[in-house]
Amino acid sequence: MDTESTHSGYSYHSSRSGRSNRHGDRSRERHKASSSKDSSRSERSVVINPPDTPSQDSPIHNGEPLPGEPTPAADHGDEAQDDNWGETTTAVTGTSELSISQEEVVGLGKGIQDRTQGFRRYVPLAVGVCVGLLVLATPLVFLLLPAVMWPDRLQACGAACEGLFLSISFKLLILLVAIWALFLRPGRASLPRVCVYRAFLTTLTLLLTMSYWLFYGVRILDAQDEDYHGIVQFAVSLVDSQLFVHYLAVVLLELRHLQPCYSVCVMRSTDGETRHYNIGQLSIQRAALSILEYYYRDFPLHNPALLSASKHRAAKHLAGLKVYDVDAFKNKLRTYLLDTPGSTAGAQPANGNQSRAMVTAAGKRKDTAHSELYYEEADYERRVRKRRARLVVAVEEAFTHVRRMKKEDERATPSDIMDVREAALAIFPSMARALQKYLRTTRRQHCHSMESIQKHLAFCLVNNMSPKAFLEAYLAPGPTLQYGPERWMADQWTLVSEASVTGGVKEGTEFLLRCLDFSLAVTVKSIPYIRLTEEYIDPKSHKFLLLLQSETSV
Repeated sequence: MDTESTHSGYSYHSSRSGRSNRHGDRSRERHKASSSKDSSRSERSVVINPPDTPSQDSPIHNGEPLPGEPTPAADHGDEAQDDNWGETTTAVTGTSELSISQEEVVGLGKGIQDRTQGFRRYVPLAVGVCVGLLVLATPLVFLLLPAVMWPDRLQACGAACEGLFLSISFKLLILLVAIWALFLRPGRASLPRVCVYRAFLTTLTLLLTMSYWLFYGVRILDAQDEDYHGIVQFAVSLVDSQLFVHYLAVVLLELRHLQPCYSVCVMRSTDGETRHYNIGQLSIQRAALSILEYYYRDFPLHNPALLSASKHRAAKHLAGLKVYDVDAFKNKLRTYLLDTPGSTAGAQPANGNQSRAMVTAAGKRKDTAHSELYYEEADYERRVRKRRARLVVAVEEAFTHVRRMKKEDERATPSDIMDVREAALAIFPSMARALQKYLRTTRRQHCHSMESIQKHLAFCLVNNMSPKAFLEAYLAPGPTLQYGPERWMADQWTLVSEASVTGGVKEGTEFLLRCLDFSLAVTVKSIPYIRLTEEYIDPKSHKFLLLLQSETSV
């Protein structure tokens, strides 16, 4: 009886849990249907998802939940109490007072990020200004404090002391200009870590200034030294030390990396565009900054449209093959009639034949893939040459019309002369269609807007440029900096490195510069040691004697 009661109780609980699970599944399906209807009614709807299954509509930005949303740690404790979270999850639509759109979430995060980047950008400048003011003010304070605190007991300052005043004045002026030129320049980029050499120089400057202050406080202020000439010499020695520290800063920050020591290979991940550069002894983050500057100058603009075309072609070639099994009905009939294990063995050769047929068809398709690619590229080049010829003719006709109108304007009254902007707007429609078709064929129409084309046309007309000079910006892809900042996302780089970014580059160093759409793989190689020898050639070895015979054969 005990066994039966226990078994019946287990059966009761299992059936009950099965019914509750089925009820939960139906409730979740109804909730998903209602959520999809709500999202279709409002584009600004935000669905609150559980922490373990985030989706693209989840109101989470940069890995952190929104204010007022439950954290994953808090939800983890509630999961043990309520397993059917789908029945109690609510959806906040755009009509609610507490709704937050994805645009607002992204804008909020972007605003915080912009403020943080602005703060990090101006912190080194603020530190440089403070240290510079401390360095420049300390010698002047050393000279002014004795004259203010005990002027009656100071000894008279002779001609030598006045000469030191002149020396310290010019030295401070030179130090002011040097600090402005080296440390008070606007930052070009925001690095992930602090520059080691800058931190070392700042620390050294502060230690030097504090040491002089301690010596000045103990030996001069406490004792109220009356030798003003010695105090002036003490201030001059401080200025000299500061000048030597600045010289050290010039060597470490500006001169050390000028000699090339390494060759770096930079490869773009999407299209394989590769460049090689020589760099000096730099840290990884400084080398990454230099490489990005080279990238914007030398690399052509990244064009995702060309990559999508190649992906489409690859997907078309890798499409699955549809195989029709003619013997399927026979195998089913044999299995039904015989119903023996041998029937299954008889079906295996058919499956083997089907696999061999798929392999053979795939091999034939692979053999013809290169021909398809060849003819596709040939047709693309033909269309590009055709569009280019039409564009060149249209632009030449437009510029010829401009030259003819320019000669007519010389004889016209000043009130009838057209402005350069008006002339560019007048001739632009005659070449707009050909230019648009060419840019669409080469898949670069997103790189040039109508306003930028008209502005470039007006620039060419003002400077009396030829049609070829105007077309050079559109016939070949230019460097990244040639286009607007909205085309290259200058503030979206991430440095990925296994080694510390403050460490110096060395042989075999590899790191990655990751952007929104692609990445730059960087490999560092050492420049080999070159052994150059000399071979001396004796000038006398080039002399020879020409002997002519007087007798000639008749």
